[in-house]
Amino acid sequence: MDHHDHEKYYSETTPVDSTSDDYSSSFDEQNPDDEHHPDSLELARINTYRLQQKATVGSTRPPVPREEWLPMGAGKEYPPLLPDPETYVVEFDGAKDPMHPYNWTILRRSILVAILCYSTFAASFASAIFSAASTGVSSEFHISTEVSTLGVTLYVLGFAAGPTIWAPASELIGRRWPLSVGLFGCGIFTIASATGKDVQTLMLGRFFGGLFAASPISIVPAVFADLFNNAQRGIVMSIFCMAVFIGPFASPFIGGFIAISDLGWRWTLYLPSIMVFFGFALVVLFLDETYAPVILVRKAALLRRQTRNWGIHAKQDEVEVDMAEMVRNNFTRPLTMLATEPILLLISLYISFIYGLIYALLGAYPVIFQGVYGMNAGVGGLAFVGLILGELMGGVFVLFLQGDYKRKLAANGDVPVPEWRLPAAIVGAVAFAGGMFWLGWTGYTPKIHYLVPMASGVLTGFGIFCIFLQCFNYIVDCYPTLAASTIAANTILRSAVGCAFPLFSRQLMQNLGVQWAGTLLGCIATVLIPIPVVFKMYGPWLRARSKLAASPVYDVNSRASYHD
Repeated sequence: MDHHDHEKYYSETTPVDSTSDDYSSSFDEQNPDDEHHPDSLELARINTYRLQQKATVGSTRPPVPREEWLPMGAGKEYPPLLPDPETYVVEFDGAKDPMHPYNWTILRRSILVAILCYSTFAASFASAIFSAASTGVSSEFHISTEVSTLGVTLYVLGFAAGPTIWAPASELIGRRWPLSVGLFGCGIFTIASATGKDVQTLMLGRFFGGLFAASPISIVPAVFADLFNNAQRGIVMSIFCMAVFIGPFASPFIGGFIAISDLGWRWTLYLPSIMVFFGFALVVLFLDETYAPVILVRKAALLRRQTRNWGIHAKQDEVEVDMAEMVRNNFTRPLTMLATEPILLLISLYISFIYGLIYALLGAYPVIFQGVYGMNAGVGGLAFVGLILGELMGGVFVLFLQGDYKRKLAANGDVPVPEWRLPAAIVGAVAFAGGMFWLGWTGYTPKIHYLVPMASGVLTGFGIFCIFLQCFNYIVDCYPTLAASTIAANTILRSAVGCAFPLFSRQLMQNLGVQWAGTLLGCIATVLIPIPVVFKMYGPWLRARSKLAASPVYDVNSRASYHD
């Protein structure tokens, strides 16, 4: 391809993966050390960011008509326009520019990964620890257990609304400030819940805490997209997913021991607020801006001062917020895609079921390990260790498959095929269904040792991780130029469905009995196993008939001609 072909190809096929929940997205630029020309690589980076921003916050507004211009003042005429505006636009100085986050030292980027994954863990930890406080809340405010469970439901509901705020904000002003504001707001509203004197304050604090906690959940993957190329990002995204999922599973036993201690249930909220504020401090102190367009804005400002040429600017300086287009991109388009794209709808429903089960288990496990086996809240919460071990094993399994994925990617000219993601999801689907049957058939009687149903969590956690990560990657790969809307659609549906599960999981276990409830969930999980199998077999056929999904043509040059 010549230079023009490179520009056309990259501008139309590079993914928009720098928002929100993108878990190890694809169609990314190459490693700076590969065989591609550095200028073509840099062009890919620039166009990736510009296309992402257009898909999230809207295109740059057209010029204002001259009759609507403000006067210069002091009787001055309007100055002439810049002779060639593009020559005044700053860019990175080639593929190895030290200002670009890809080229920061591995130590510096690793420290940022640790800080951001901790902050994500703290935000997700806060979502589920409140489940251990339900008994204390019910007693103090004289409400039912079902009403107290709303504290978890509303927090997860906040997760649904949050990305529609934080994703476009991170595309407009960069990653650092929305991430900092989100963590600070989460800490403030969590303290508000902890100190609430009535149930209304408590529940409002939980909802807004979840709304602000969605900031790290949605922005951290975008930061990783800023920091790492496609070959490197798989590892850090797996670590990120572990942080997201281990948080809800680590909180019940910690919260359980707190709730039965002299500290009382309010400390199940004070503790996560302290954790979140610590993450906020780390982000403020150590996180530099990683969003390349904003970095270029700062570079342009520095060059203006150094050269006294006030026409120098970055493309980001030209962006004006179009509220109508922002609403369309972040609300209307995601809902339209759910209604018209069967790939997105079915995979998102499957992910939503898996996500809901994460929070359903918060109510189901106490029925089994406290009700059947007579454990207290703290010891009974240790049953979640099995789920944590399963999550870790799932992460190791996905990383093990990453080598084969990279080989396929290299052999295919670094153009990923979405269906390559699904074998791990199929294995996870079988494991997840098996884990639910195992839990139901062994956790209904104290005659079976408690370690047996506890061990079922290993299969369940393994399945949750593999299904969620790989199915999410699959839909992002299917809609690379609409990843922002794809992620928003999935997040809205996932959180809307998931927030309902804590409300009925306890009643399901109590009314049907552990054995039949576990069997029901296992049967539903079994019925859903064909979803990744069908998309593995017929995904290319379905994508070829979709107006929005990526082409099934695997060859790079053929792919470019397809978009033409």
